[in-house]
Amino acid sequence: MSKCSWALSSPQMENYHDAEWGVPVHDDRLLFEFLVLEGAQAGLSWSTVLNKRENYRQAFDHFDPETVARYDEQKIEELLQNPGIIRNRLKVQAAVANAKAFLAVQEDFGSFDEYIWRFVDGVPVVNHWRTLEQIPVSTRVSEILSRDLKKRGFKFVGSTICYAHMQATGMVNDHTIDCFRHAEIINQYPLPEEEE
Repeated sequence: MSKCSWALSSPQMENYHDAEWGVPVHDDRLLFEFLVLEGAQAGLSWSTVLNKRENYRQAFDHFDPETVARYDEQKIEELLQNPGIIRNRLKVQAAVANAKAFLAVQEDFGSFDEYIWRFVDGVPVVNHWRTLEQIPVSTRVSEILSRDLKKRGFKFVGSTICYAHMQATGMVNDHTIDCFRHAEIINQYPLPEEEE
């Protein structure tokens, strides 16, 4: 069974690829988790973050945005002493700022899901890449999303981070066409029925 070449770097990456990457996510808590983790990844490899994911869940109260939004300086200092996460002050502060901005988006749109999926008209973009090298690191849509998130007070949401978030949460299907997950995701998560 063929799969994206990047997935073969470790059992953990393979499991993430086979079970999560590219699956449409509509759960706000999980969308917030990916937002924090993608921001933490900036300048590092995804496998580094994936290895620390469980530690992050424990340290950040299972990514409950309401709880994270209330973190004070003392809590930030405590997190910066935690060897289980990436101890970068700006990234930890960004997670707190993003929780606050996330709650504001929920207030404005009813849910973060409702807000973010508008950028792809509520439907996953299905790409047909033959090789890993063809997959872009950002797109026009991720640029627009990045600008809008920044305007709303989000941090560590550059265009490349936004595109990684879109890939992870299934807003785009960037599995290569020879990968078994490319078709599987399309078949398991059919597009919403068009209204008459």
